[in-house]
Amino acid sequence: MARTAPKVERLAEDGEAMTDALSTVLAAAEENGTVTWGDVSDDLTSGEWGRLIESGLLIDADGEGFVIDDPDGVREALEESDAAPSDDDEGSGWSKWDKLAGLGTLGLFAGYSLTSVRDVIAGGVIDIVLGPLNDMLPFYVVILVLAIITGTTSTILQDNLMDMSGMGDHQEKMEDLKERRKAAKERDDQEALDRLEEEQMELMTDQMGMFKQQFRPMVWIMLVNIPLFLWLYWIVFGAGVDASPVITLPIFGEVEAWSNSVAGPVQAWIVWYFLCSLSFTQIIRKALNVETTPTG
Repeated sequence: MARTAPKVERLAEDGEAMTDALSTVLAAAEENGTVTWGDVSDDLTSGEWGRLIESGLLIDADGEGFVIDDPDGVREALEESDAAPSDDDEGSGWSKWDKLAGLGTLGLFAGYSLTSVRDVIAGGVIDIVLGPLNDMLPFYVVILVLAIITGTTSTILQDNLMDMSGMGDHQEKMEDLKERRKAAKERDDQEALDRLEEEQMELMTDQMGMFKQQFRPMVWIMLVNIPLFLWLYWIVFGAGVDASPVITLPIFGEVEAWSNSVAGPVQAWIVWYFLCSLSFTQIIRKALNVETTPTG
């Protein structure tokens, strides 16, 4: 089952027709012992038949037809595939809302290069909410408040949209595969090495799904953070900031203005934002007991 489930999952990604074809072939093989193209030609296409052979689920029975490799595993994987949520449900896949959030994020990026877009987003929308805050508080406190907001939303989104336990399980499988591969090399077992190479390819496919899952919360995080960051940029370089003549930053010391560069091209307001964000995000993760590293 360990190697069968990923094969069935890849077939399911090709569409419901492939899982139906696999179910048909499985039923014919269980009824007759073996299955040939003639037994199922009325129910599936030659392309679907070839795809099943290519997947390794349908194997040659020494010229007597074909049999299903691991029929129990195939049956269980098909049942899990039928019960799995659709693309619009919560899971490692991207729903239509995730894709809309991705498009929105790409649109927001235009604010960094187009003044007209930045003025509409920051000056026309975000400033309605944050303008009064900026009038009441010193600018360094405003940045501190926004760093807490973005740190909290980022932590909550990561906690809800990422499955750290699944990533931990994948890492454990990779470590176990590495140990078994080393042992097979030591005893010069080529057959075992071939099987392990096939298993490694399947795990690499799973790893691509993990990368996709890791990127999913980043889309939502940027959808929240970019407008706030654009507002800070608009305040510093557009609307102007009421600040004391000298600003004292940790590590960097005194700076005359928020727009001054303190580390290469990096300006004072960006440094202060990231110092606040890094510090409070760690506190928020501890307070909410959120894990952001893979766990078994």
